[in-house]
Amino acid sequence: MTQNTDSYAGLEDATDDGASSAVSIAQPQLSRMQLWNMNLGFLGIQFGWGLQMVNMSAIFEQLGAKAHQIPILWLAAPLTGLVIQPLVGHLSDRTWTFLGRRRPYFLVGAILSAIALVALPRCTSLWVAAAWLCLLDGSANVSMVPFRAFVGDLLPEQQRTQGFALQSVMVGLGAIAAASLPWLLSHVFGVDNFTSAVRRIPQTVELSFYIGAALFLGLVLWTVVTTPEQPPPAVLESAVATEVEIVEVEAPEQTVWQVLWDLPTVMQQLAWVQGFTWLGIFCFLLYFPPAVARNIFGAIDQTSPLYNAGIEWAGLCFALSNVVCVGVSFLLPTLARRLGSKPVHGVCLLIGGLSLVPMLVIHNQYWLLGPMVGFGILRASTLSLPYALLEKIIPDNQRGMYQGIFNFFVVLPEIAISLGFGWIMQHWMHDNRVMAVAAGGGCLLVAAVLMLFVRADATPTDADEPVVPVVIS
Repeated sequence: MTQNTDSYAGLEDATDDGASSAVSIAQPQLSRMQLWNMNLGFLGIQFGWGLQMVNMSAIFEQLGAKAHQIPILWLAAPLTGLVIQPLVGHLSDRTWTFLGRRRPYFLVGAILSAIALVALPRCTSLWVAAAWLCLLDGSANVSMVPFRAFVGDLLPEQQRTQGFALQSVMVGLGAIAAASLPWLLSHVFGVDNFTSAVRRIPQTVELSFYIGAALFLGLVLWTVVTTPEQPPPAVLESAVATEVEIVEVEAPEQTVWQVLWDLPTVMQQLAWVQGFTWLGIFCFLLYFPPAVARNIFGAIDQTSPLYNAGIEWAGLCFALSNVVCVGVSFLLPTLARRLGSKPVHGVCLLIGGLSLVPMLVIHNQYWLLGPMVGFGILRASTLSLPYALLEKIIPDNQRGMYQGIFNFFVVLPEIAISLGFGWIMQHWMHDNRVMAVAAGGGCLLVAAVLMLFVRADATPTDADEPVVPVVIS
């Protein structure tokens, strides 16, 4: 439990018959405006993620990359996530500065991410672009990981579902805006989207990244300025030591390696599900935009006007999937309460897999909208239900570290794809990008089967609601 920084009104005297003083620290409920303020920074972070996911593979191809080179160019991104997520989660659990516990990480990550977003579309070298992607991904993780614990820190239990649901809305809104922005700049505002030997990155993409940098930094600053944090109990104890004794019952703290060595059973089972889920999602993220440009629009190479038109259409498809994601996110709490998180997530994985595999036979751009509905349903579930199943078994005082460790099972599949999928693309799929997307659908079907083996101790009446949204590099 924590205490609002503005007052000690939550301290209640528990002294009885001369016994030593003790307090319980109550978290005050926040107003609707305060809930929006604390989550607007997350909107900025998701805008940055959305620009990266939709445009980076196309940027790599526009700088001269072959299809089988794309996975290795993404390698640095999940590697930084593997190191930064648990480290920042662990450190932010133990930080207290004049800015608070989590907000210093939001701010540093936002500043570095804004620099990377400005630099990326100006690159003329393939490997320099990969290096800037590494900085962007790592910096965004520095901002994002503490945000997931921020809601748990500040909100009382009865408001946490509302807070996490609003965070899910921010995920969707940020992704929708980022994915559709290049198309809007081209078709609504008349910004040039052509490329040449001199301008290898379209002006629509370059301007989108500049806007993204401003939004990322500006919205995170808004949250930092408008949302004070509550000091952890140790700080409060020092402040009121002469009057009361603060009592807090917490699970014994463990190191990252101790947790990894003795993972809870449910976490081990979900790890396999997460692994195959993100093998599928990462294949989709890497190859869907170039697949649309080349296999659906028929672009011969990245200098063709059809290529940029295809990338922009892929962005609109991403936007549609995120509209669906936001809508389904509001239904998931009810479905999880009635049916249980395990069966609902299994069905969503099945829908996602069955949506991507048929892309092998789609040749019309409008037929892509159907699979995007299925992928949006999958995304909504993946962003919340695995964490709902996990929430009961992690200690409150180490929430940041456990969530960082759980994301190992997101970034490790991405690393596997980055290291090995290029060879598969070159020798088995012959650089056919749409086959890579369909292979991702196959991985999602495997994840749906593995979900059957997850031990769900909660019954449908007491199953956790979806709570902790997450977007992974």
